[in-house]
Amino acid sequence: MAEVDETLKRIQAHKGVIATMIINAEGIPIRTTLDNSTTVQYAGLLCQLTTKARSTVRDIDPQNDLTFLRIRSKKHEVMVAPDKEYLLVVIQNPCE
Repeated sequence: MAEVDETLKRIQAHKGVIATMIINAEGIPIRTTLDNSTTVQYAGLLCQLTTKARSTVRDIDPQNDLTFLRIRSKKHEVMVAPDKEYLLVVIQNPCE
């Protein structure tokens, strides 16, 4: 757990980072720096999107797998690092 805390602190210290989240395979947030309602909204939607993106990658090439998902909008950039059991989500301001 100390390694996880240290990694999250290091990520959070980067310029422009607004929030970090760790979400389990069921879409339940385990750790977050956002308020509860925003966390639940992001967790549910990003879990679905990551599942669809992983499925799309595998449909194109069954030997391949999703390793990283990056979404940029006018306001934020959302980066998702999927693992077998967890998703690491970082939300940042792309202008900083």
